[in-house]
Amino acid sequence: MGPIRIEPARAFEEAMTTQRKLAAAVATLRSLEDVEFGVSEKEEVYREDKLVVYRYKGERPPTAKVPILIVYALVNRPYMVDLQDDRSLVKNLLARGEDVYLIDWGYPDGADRWLTLDDYINGYIGRSVDAVAQAAGVAKINVLGICQGGAFSLCFAAMHPHKVQNLITMVTPVDFHTPENMLSNWVQQLDADLFVDTLGNVPADLMNLCYLMLKPVRLFQQKYIGLVDIMDDKVEMENFLRMEKWIFDSPDQAGEAFRQFIKDFYQGNKLIKGGLRIGSREVRLSDITMPVLNVFAEQDHLVPPSASRVLGDHIGTKDYTPIAFRGGHIGIYVSGRAQREVPTAIHDWLAARSR
Repeated sequence: MGPIRIEPARAFEEAMTTQRKLAAAVATLRSLEDVEFGVSEKEEVYREDKLVVYRYKGERPPTAKVPILIVYALVNRPYMVDLQDDRSLVKNLLARGEDVYLIDWGYPDGADRWLTLDDYINGYIGRSVDAVAQAAGVAKINVLGICQGGAFSLCFAAMHPHKVQNLITMVTPVDFHTPENMLSNWVQQLDADLFVDTLGNVPADLMNLCYLMLKPVRLFQQKYIGLVDIMDDKVEMENFLRMEKWIFDSPDQAGEAFRQFIKDFYQGNKLIKGGLRIGSREVRLSDITMPVLNVFAEQDHLVPPSASRVLGDHIGTKDYTPIAFRGGHIGIYVSGRAQREVPTAIHDWLAARSR
């Protein structure tokens, strides 16, 4: 490898450009206000403990007869699906006539230390599904599970198939032992009992650090170096800060549910190997007999495509549709491509099954 050649004129030009951007950044930063989340109007339809179920309102009444309940993961706040005006899965579903509801899990505290997966899945999700069905005047609803919420939705649909009309999973892990799953490789030797018995609830900052360390150069260094390029652009800075605020606005994890999820899903891989029990019920993916749409991201570093695409090999339905989208774990519902493609794919798939 030869010596690196630096062109003085180009280096000087880049230095001057950076200097101008940093100077302009002072005015940009002064003009910024606290960024807000959520662009879609919503109303509360059900509340229990820290959980709230919201119904979103579009510009026009929904045309869909069966509502969608979004079940998000516990590890992040669900407003990512309605982040801002031009990056909102919710808004785009509403624009296509869907009737959209969402579970907001809230922020667990010490009172939630002993909540189990049974409490979350058969309890909170079950009663939320019932509340949405009652509000919409239907017997069954559509469930859209995202990431860990998708794994929870698979369990719920397997145990309560009579309550789910159609099931949609997005960036959802199914096989937790695929070789390229870095997060899974990390936790295989974790003593989950000692971990939870020591900490109680798992601190959000610790969870965030684990996720960031999966791609340390990209998420710790390159991202903030790239910030210089947009510091003179108020809109881009607001977008950046909005995403940063979401990343670090993470709830603690209820200790007992975390223990069970690590041991049964990540370490035991029981969702596909069998032997998974949620409360008094056994979860068998073969009991999922309703239509299933499985959406996964081709560049997902948290849930590799191989972890999701195997779903069709284990469920009982013959109406199974896998769709791969270009993008990463977050980009699949906030990127420009995702805004054009994902809501349309979900709506068209549901519409074809409502006829």
